[in-house]
Order: sequence, then C-alpha cells, then structure tokens
Amino acid sequence: MPGLAMTPLRQQIHDAAKKVCDRFDDAYWLERDLKHEWPVAYHQAAKEAGWLGITIPEEYGGAGLGVTEAALLMQVIGGSAGAIAACSAIQAGVFGPHAVTVHGTAEQKKRILPRLATGQDQACFGVTEPDAGLNTTAITTRAVRKGDRYIVNGQKVWTSTAQVVNKIMLLARTTPLEECARPTDGMTLFCTDFDRTKIQVQEIEKLGRAAVDSNAIYIEGLEVPVEDRIGDEGKGFRVLLDSLNPERIIIAAEVVGLGRRALRKAAEYAKERVVFGRPIGKNQSIQHPLAESWMALEAADLMTWHAATLYDAGQPCGAEANTAKYLAAEASFEACDRAVRTHGGFGYAKEFHVERYLRETILPRIAPVSREMILCFIAERELGLPKSY
Repeated sequence: MPGLAMTPLRQQIHDAAKKVCDRFDDAYWLERDLKHEWPVAYHQAAKEAGWLGITIPEEYGGAGLGVTEAALLMQVIGGSAGAIAACSAIQAGVFGPHAVTVHGTAEQKKRILPRLATGQDQACFGVTEPDAGLNTTAITTRAVRKGDRYIVNGQKVWTSTAQVVNKIMLLARTTPLEECARPTDGMTLFCTDFDRTKIQVQEIEKLGRAAVDSNAIYIEGLEVPVEDRIGDEGKGFRVLLDSLNPERIIIAAEVVGLGRRALRKAAEYAKERVVFGRPIGKNQSIQHPLAESWMALEAADLMTWHAATLYDAGQPCGAEANTAKYLAAEASFEACDRAVRTHGGFGYAKEFHVERYLRETILPRIAPVSREMILCFIAERELGLPKSY
C-alpha cells in the first residue's frame, strides 16, 4: 500500500484478508454472478475472520479499529476476484454499526453491536426512496408513534441484501416535511427487526453485482419498539451524517483495489497477446492508457488514506472523503474500461472476467452519491460558489 504507513497490525490485516479472498477465485464469483446467488461460503468466511466487527469497540465484541484499517481491509477485498460484489456482501457490517456506536444508548450498544460483530444479525439500509433519490430530506416513509411503538408505512428502493438480512437501519419521517422548520428536521433513524410479515421485498434486476441483491421494499404496518430508535426523535438525519464520510472513504479504497486488479489483468494480457508478430503491450496505444490509469489510481489512493487519517484523528474531512470517492470511482472505471479494450474481443467474454469488473465499477460512480453531487459539494464548500440545488 504505497500511500499508507504499514504498521505490523495493518500488514497482518492485509495478509490475512488476502489469504481468505484467495480462496474465492474468479470462477467462484462468476458462478455467483451468473446464478444471481448470494455468496454463502464467502460470507461465512468473512464472519469467521471477524471482518464484520472491525470498527465495533472491543467491549462489544469487535476489533475496535479505525476507518483506516477498515478501508485497508476493503481495499484488499475490492482488489480480489469478488470485486464490488464481495465488498457489498459485508459493507453494511463494516460501517453500518457506526450510528449505534456513536449515538446508541448503553443498552442499545450492548444489545445490538455484539450480534452485528459476529454476523448473528445482519442489517441492511432503508434510506433511499423512489421519489426522493439523493434528496434524502424528501423521503415520505412515515413512522407514527403509538405509545411505546412506532408504526411505519412507506417504500424504500435500492435496499441491498434485503433478501438475506434480519435487521434494518431504517430512516423515516416522524414529522411531515411541511411541519418542519428545516428540511433536515423530522427524520428518525431506527435499528429494528426486518419483519417479513410487514415488509414485502421485490428484487431489482440490474447491470452488475448480481451476487448481491438490490431491492425495492414495501413497508405496511411495521411495528418498531421505541427502544430501537437510534438517537433522538427527529434527529435521524444528523445521526446518519456521521456515517457518510467513513462510507465514502471505504468505497474509495474498494474501487482503487478493483481498478488495480483490472489493470494487472490488462498488463498481463498485453504482455502475452501476440498480434502481427509482436506482443500488443509493445504498442504505445496500449501502454499509455494503462500507464495513465496506474497514475490515476495511485493519486486516488493517496487521497483515500489522507481522508482516512483525518477522520481517525477527529479532523474535518468532508472534502477529502468526497474527493477520494470521486477520484477513485473515475480512475477505477477508466482502468476497467481499458482492461476490456486491451483484451479486445476477448474482453467481452465472461471467461476473462474483465467485463464483470467493468459492470461492477459503474456502480461507485453513481452511488451512494453521484459524481455530479460531489462536484457541487466541492464547488460550494471549497470554492465558495453559490449552492446550485
């Protein structure tokens, strides 16, 4: 990891993660992708390795490590054959508990965190809605308090892993938008049971990452105990914000890993593939794009570790975290695209796997925040330009 100071602990994390990932090769992940099949064996290995609890405090069964170590773990996974699918299968477990860790009561931490750390409980995120998109303040899912419970009705979309989880981190409006002083008021976050008698799940067929399901969910009459509310009522948006920078840093690390894997595949093929009596890697039209991708990935990697270091030091890092995610997603997409084109016609064939990498690297350019929204954020916060939305 050229941009990261590798302590003995970090080297141990890197080597142990690589050892586990190497057990699940391209053939394994291609089969999961083709069958749209949850990676049961891989997910079990991740639980046994303790990955799900890497940032959870030790007193609750986790490793108590920082975002830097979590990002290192996810970069190794992103650079493995599993690519974004392997990351997505455990991503909510890596940074998802953060809201409980920071804002949960002592009782909630004791009750929720140990089961998330061991994988006994697995949670998904119910935040995005069809008519709200990135404008989270426009969500309409309602949670109405009735005594010691909230009754929730509404709809969420792009709820990944909803087919296999038993818990949900759910954001809902406890006060209608029109009754709030500010758009960010009136939303409340819950960590509660995924009650399938009250939640209907409909899988979304999508371009890539078929091994990890994405879904629309329809909530009707879901009863949520008051003790499952994380933080104060109406303050859920602020609670959720604490997870955004770690999420962007972790995603940046993942896609740098994927970009590097695609680049290695391209370089290896370019050295071996002979056309017109010479390896195609001897041609500058092949060399130069791959060299550009190497540089772009290294630059994104440096920003990723810079953002992670700031976060773990308790320093402001919104611009750095968003910039890392932007640069990494762009560099990874270019690397994967160039890997396909370096392979020529064979790049279009599933047996060479680079087409799967390309399909999966499209996602980080869109979610959890689009490249355009990041550009708006930087223009406003760092350049002082007027807000455009």
